[in-house]
Amino acid sequence: MADMASFRDAVTAWAAGGPEDPARDLAERLSVRTAVLLEGPSDTAAVDALAAHHGRDLAAEGVCVLAMGGAMSVGRFAGLLGPSGLDLRLTGLCDERERGYYVRALDRANACPHDLFVCTADLEDELIRALGEERVTELIEEEGDLRPLQTFLRQPAQQGRPARQQLRRFFGTKKGRKIHYGRVLVEALDPARTPAPLAGLMAGL
Repeated sequence: MADMASFRDAVTAWAAGGPEDPARDLAERLSVRTAVLLEGPSDTAAVDALAAHHGRDLAAEGVCVLAMGGAMSVGRFAGLLGPSGLDLRLTGLCDERERGYYVRALDRANACPHDLFVCTADLEDELIRALGEERVTELIEEEGDLRPLQTFLRQPAQQGRPARQQLRRFFGTKKGRKIHYGRVLVEALDPARTPAPLAGLMAGL
């Protein structure tokens, strides 16, 4: 049975040079209306977790949350999915350093750059600031990763660095850890303290 995962796979294959017909067919069958362009799977995990936290089923609403495999791919995906392609509404979440790539890509695709939500540094930084370093450390302990964190913090390169930067770096030290904690941190959020970029994205969907 066709589902949003099938559509994501079809779009990814199309972006890699495959046929467009499967993506077009699935977009119509699933009534896809919006594509959320994200850099990678950790961002997708966080957005999916936030939607579930708010009791929303984005796929059922016709919203495709799509990891592009890097910010440099945004031009390709915006062209395929925007007004000149499948004519979906485009929105996205990115880091400040990637804003230029997204704005230029949305402009070329004749999509609205106002639907872009920007994290000051990155999404992990936004979540750590919202929760506080102490709470994030508690969550790391609850997830069974306190000992790896302590080992990491003893490394010479981490000495003297701000705690928020240390935690951000820790999440990137093992494959799959950013994805896992993307969900964990979002699920621990007080809705009233949802970082502005995530709150804006969710409100606009």
